[in-house]
Parts: sequence; structure tokens; C-alpha cells
Amino acid sequence: MISTAHVGSNLNAVDKLMSNGQNHLHVQDKYVFPPGERPDMSQVCHSYTFPVIDLKDLDGPHRVKVVNEIKRACEEGGFFQIINHGVPETVMKSMMDIAKEFFEMPVEDRVCLYSEDPLQVVRVSTSFNVNKDIFFNWRDSLRHPCHPVEEFINSWPQKSALYREIAGKYAKEIRVLVLKLLAAISEALGQDSDYLNENFGKPSLVLSINYYPACPNLDLTFGVAPHSDPRGITFLMQGDVSGLQELKDGKWVAVEPIPNAFVVNLGDQLQVISNGRFKSSEHRAITNKTTARISIPSFYGPSFDTFIAPAASMVDEEHPALYRGYKFEEYMRAFFSQGLKSKSILDHYKIEISP
Repeated sequence: MISTAHVGSNLNAVDKLMSNGQNHLHVQDKYVFPPGERPDMSQVCHSYTFPVIDLKDLDGPHRVKVVNEIKRACEEGGFFQIINHGVPETVMKSMMDIAKEFFEMPVEDRVCLYSEDPLQVVRVSTSFNVNKDIFFNWRDSLRHPCHPVEEFINSWPQKSALYREIAGKYAKEIRVLVLKLLAAISEALGQDSDYLNENFGKPSLVLSINYYPACPNLDLTFGVAPHSDPRGITFLMQGDVSGLQELKDGKWVAVEPIPNAFVVNLGDQLQVISNGRFKSSEHRAITNKTTARISIPSFYGPSFDTFIAPAASMVDEEHPALYRGYKFEEYMRAFFSQGLKSKSILDHYKIEISP
């Protein structure tokens, strides 16, 4: 247990967290989005089939075929699921179990990590940015860096007792998978297999656990409001409770869970580097009326001092540069200062092209 003084120093964090056992019993005003911005569940498509890419042949004689499937998925929306990816099912299940255990512990065991600074390296938080959000998201999260594991593991939660061991194994498996897929995406761009990873400088891998309590009225609020991911690429383990949706051709479509699969979506930096040929899709998370949902995204992206711009090979007379260059730190500060507003940050870096 932490002291009352410590709770006070965390700006009454216990009262703010959705996972405190009280806040999610009814939808308070601060979670109610304006009528025109709420999720209209009657308009969500549940019949769209997202690409499912089998990675078992990625390292064999059929590599070119698999790379072409990845290329097509990156061009058509940047959202797909992968199977036979190499991360053991036991490791995935253990990570999901420990994530559930973390958010079912007494809230006092989490609040010591609470922070309202979006750039805090290891933190428990609520909504997206409580200092900027006008309407709060129905979510708590734990977020921390995890590569290299040995550099960061001592800053991770000490409760549950097995968290560091289990999350460490999971992070190492994800890192291997990230490099495997980034190599294929580099080749899909017509580059050497190490192109993207080398151009990310000293890449970061950030693990997040999102906890969405059951919500009495899912038509009023979001688990996470519409946005695109600001880093390079995201690997999501979404469990068995549906909630992820992508904006596809102007319509929201549900990304239904597939057992032991990862959802992969490209982040804004790959859209910039590819000069718009690959897409970072807008997506959101909706709530569930009866069941709490846990999702575990891992975000891989450039170091803060990396300069990001369209790759020279992606720019020519027929394909002028669509984005101005910038340091990645600038991009991330803009993302966290503005909040979740579709793809407006990426749009800010667009270059006006004369007709």
C-alpha cells in the first residue's frame, strides 16, 4: 500500500483511474463525446475480411510471394493480421494473463506509476492526455520502453511479482518479429532488407497495455478516439474481445480477433518514408457493455533524434515529395500536445503540390 500523501502527490490518481472500481459504473459527463463525434455502432461493418498473411514461408523459397502480399496490404490500408509469426502461444497467453492480473490488482498497487506527463518513460495513465483532452477516453494504460530489455526492466512494475519476467520474454519475442517484418516491408519498398531498421537510428520499442472496463453506454464514448499511430509500426495482441475498428473507404469496419494472431498496422513514419505509397490507417477502439477488454500494442519506431523524410528512391518527377522532413522528436511532441485527432498531425507535414 502507498501512503495517503503519495496518492495526493499523484493528483488524486486513484480517483482518476478508470480501473479504480468506481469510475466505470456510469458514464460521467467528461467521457460523453458530442453527438456528431460519437461512435455510431449501427454503421459499423462486421463483414469486411482483413488480409491475413501467413509468415511461415517468409524465410523460404516463397519469400517473394509473401513480401508481395505484405506490399499489397501496406498499399491498400496498412492494416493486416499475421499468423505463424513465430511468437509462441504460451508467451502470448502469459503476457495477456499478467496484463489482466495487473489491472485487477488493488488500484493502490498501480497508482505509484501514475503520471500525467505523456513523455514520462514508464507510466500508468488514463484517457490519452488528461491535461489536453476535452472528452476523456474510456481507458487506463500502462506503457514502458522495452528494448533493450536489460536497460529498462528495472523500471517496470514490481507487482505482479512475475510481471518483469513475463513481459521481458514477450518483448524479446516481439523484437525478433518486428525485425523480421520490417525486413520484408523494406523489400516491399524496393530497398535492402535492413533499410528501415537502419534508418530508424537507435529504434525504440514501447509496450502498452490498454484496459477498457465494461461501459454502460458504448454509444456515448470511445475506448480510444480515432487516430493513426505516430511511430513506425504497431503489433497488437487484442485478445478475444472485439473492439478495434479501422476507417476503410470512409466506413468503420471491425477488426475481429483471430486466435494467436497479431494485428499489424503501419504508423505515420512509414507513410512519410514511403512518400505516401504505404498507408497509416485511422483506427479507433470502442467499448464493450458487458466485458472488460485488454489489448497489448507494441510500438516500434525511430529514435527521437532521427530525421524523417520521404526516401530518395520514392521521389521523382512523377512522384514529388509529399511531406517535409522533420526530427522525430518534433513529431511526437506535436502528437502528444494535440491529442487524438484523426490524422491531423501527419497532415500538418504535407507539402502543398501545385497542379
